[in-house]
Amino acid sequence: MLKMNVVAAKASTFNRSGAGTRQVDDPVKLSSDFFEIFSIPVAWQVERSHLDAMYRKLQQEFHPDRYASKGAVEKRLAVQTASLINQAYDTLKSPLKRAQYLLELKQIDASQDSHITSDGAFLMQQIELREALSEAPDAADPFAALDGLRSGVESAYSQQQMDFQAEYQCDNYDDALNSVAKMQFSAKLLYEIEQLEADLEDQ
Repeated sequence: MLKMNVVAAKASTFNRSGAGTRQVDDPVKLSSDFFEIFSIPVAWQVERSHLDAMYRKLQQEFHPDRYASKGAVEKRLAVQTASLINQAYDTLKSPLKRAQYLLELKQIDASQDSHITSDGAFLMQQIELREALSEAPDAADPFAALDGLRSGVESAYSQQQMDFQAEYQCDNYDDALNSVAKMQFSAKLLYEIEQLEADLEDQ
């Protein structure tokens, strides 16, 4: 059964087989460990097909609609459980969020506000990339310009992920944190490229 830091005097929950419900007199607890929720090892590499399959299964088992006829406590617990499952899935499927979460499990604050890379060459490159992004709409072929920019950023993002994996596996958390800081730049830039492309298509 899943475990969660939510306490109820008496609650109903679906078992893993989805065969039905059973009443439990003990407090229902749902794990705060996202990896445990999906029954996968705590590691950088995540088998996406397994993650997706477990997510669909848990969504079905703990969907609030299945508790529509239950009491207020059970309904509230179902909503909280579904919300946590969604948060866990959103975190583990994202390379950046997964890397941040792995460091958080090591008691390291990996949020963007807490750490910015001190790699001067990298920061200079980010300035150049943002200049290229701002100039893309005025290019002879804006979409080709954005495709070229995206390709370079995706390549850098992939390398940053590989760097993080190697550093994390070697318990080199300082360098892993630095790689996460770089991943934040790349992920944000890729999002902005996608948004600009969408804006251009709407024109």
